[in-house]
Amino acid sequence: MKTLSNIPPLKRMRVRAGLLIALLGFFLFLIGAKPDLIGQDRSPVVGFVQIAVFLSGLGIICIGGYITLDGLWNGYPRTIASDIGMRLVATGFVIAVACGMADVLGFGTQVSPAIPHFGVWQMRGVLIGQGVIGIGFILMIPFKLQPPAQSEEPPTPLNISAS
Repeated sequence: MKTLSNIPPLKRMRVRAGLLIALLGFFLFLIGAKPDLIGQDRSPVVGFVQIAVFLSGLGIICIGGYITLDGLWNGYPRTIASDIGMRLVATGFVIAVACGMADVLGFGTQVSPAIPHFGVWQMRGVLIGQGVIGIGFILMIPFKLQPPAQSEEPPTPLNISAS
């Protein structure tokens, strides 16, 4: 398996940039989930703005993780498991957004005239979405990098002659 020192500089910078983006997304996620960490907790319930902020952070984490893991592939052909993992990350984010914004979208327990808040079922749905994202990231990890298959004999040139 290739180590980070064997990766070309451009890919290494891509891995680092992806990790930085994921870290920024994590801080945004933390601010949305626990705004009292920065002294901004103004409500006893988790409202729309908090939900939107932590879901935005989760989306940025997904983008940063994708960039990082794509950089680790280093131009090698991706496996089917990696492609499935990429789709699972996107599906998990959709699950998390749909469950987190259920009240705003109109299919939650607190419908339109009531003030939307983050309930137990929404929390469970977001956690399930995060679990699917985690499984997707695990599938995207390049456990074995094998060089692309090359043919053993060079291709023969076509000999087209006018006869």
